[in-house]
Amino acid sequence: MYVIYGYRGLKNSPLMSGKLDRSNLANAYVSGMKEDLKFRGNQLTQINTVFTCGYVIGQIPSNIALYYIKPRIFFPLMMIVWGALTMITATAHSPQAIMAIRFFQALAESSTFVGTHYILGSWYTERELGKRSGIFTASGLAGTMIGGFIQTGLHQSLEGKGGLAGWRWLFIVDGLMTVPVAIYGFLLFPNTPSTTTAPYLFAAERELAASRVPAHAERAPFNVSFIKRVLGSWEWYGFVILWVIAGETESFSSNALLALYMKAHNTARHTVYTVSQLNNYPTGVPAIGIVSTLFWATLTDFLSGKRYLVGYWIALTGIMTSAMILAPQSSTATTFAAYYWAGSVYACQATFFAWANDAMRHSEDSLRAVVLASMNAFSGAFNAWWSIVFYSADMAPAFTRGMWAMVATSIALGFWTAGLTWMCVRRGRMGTVDARVIDEREVEVNKDRY
Repeated sequence: MYVIYGYRGLKNSPLMSGKLDRSNLANAYVSGMKEDLKFRGNQLTQINTVFTCGYVIGQIPSNIALYYIKPRIFFPLMMIVWGALTMITATAHSPQAIMAIRFFQALAESSTFVGTHYILGSWYTERELGKRSGIFTASGLAGTMIGGFIQTGLHQSLEGKGGLAGWRWLFIVDGLMTVPVAIYGFLLFPNTPSTTTAPYLFAAERELAASRVPAHAERAPFNVSFIKRVLGSWEWYGFVILWVIAGETESFSSNALLALYMKAHNTARHTVYTVSQLNNYPTGVPAIGIVSTLFWATLTDFLSGKRYLVGYWIALTGIMTSAMILAPQSSTATTFAAYYWAGSVYACQATFFAWANDAMRHSEDSLRAVVLASMNAFSGAFNAWWSIVFYSADMAPAFTRGMWAMVATSIALGFWTAGLTWMCVRRGRMGTVDARVIDEREVEVNKDRY
């Protein structure tokens, strides 16, 4: 589940939810699910890989579906499906059952991340998009963060109630939380500026929204000519490869390595972490991610869309945190510090998708939709095997192979960021908008409201 915040001038149109989909499995795993379902070896990693496969398959079809099904209908419908499958997870009695459920859950979830970035890019200008993308991404991290606290509370208050383990209650509560958010979406999601029928928007505001973004002729997708335009565009190659690389720099956080490190640490060094500690300590990672995401998203807006700066920060972070963990005789405190610092790489989600939206602002919408979806799809395709090879659960607590992979990935990200920046400058895609003109329009439109 995710959050989508409405158009800047529309103070009555936020669409809200939190993301708990990825973190709940890791939280359940360290809270008794591993023992109850008799997980062996890297079965947790295999489940995550199956989820990733479903997520990859659904990316592009989901974004194209927005041309045929209104986002106000499509997004909430997928949330209902996702919530139902989440609650069904509570009935699982084997890792294989969870694997099957997570595949179909991923198909439903695949609609939301890139679909939301497509919608945000349809409403906001270059000087606004970073912050809104940042709020969206931060809301997902907030869901990841509170997931640990929710599991702690459920373990303490509902463990054994109704004959169910606390980790099963996590999936039930998580699924139920999607229902009010989906209803909210059905009623109030604004669609795109050209198709919105939102009751809280005046006619003049709808006209203003459409005038704020470049107008261009739209050509129908799903034909040979369209495929050639996609594969012949430098944006497709530039931003897809950017996110393939950048997506793997999130591996420390997206694979819940700190939680797995702590779980293995209990055995490897006879350190005793309680269930509450196993759930609560890793919440510091998304907490750092929230701060970093909002900081960099706001800063790059202030700096007229210089999203590439985040690429250099993440490259530095990946190299330094890996070195801290790889260092001989690295202490537990140093390892914790490295994993927390690594949470700051989440900033690349908001800024890189905002960068892609900025670069394709004058392109046809269908091309922008496919490029955004392809970024996440190809990144997921790599992550499907990358996590098994480098961050398998049975490699805990050291993950030595993964640390070296992170160093190489971070170096590659630095070079690719530099090359893509040069390409954007060469093609004139780093320009800014006339903020003064837009502000004057908004004041004129909104004066009657107040």
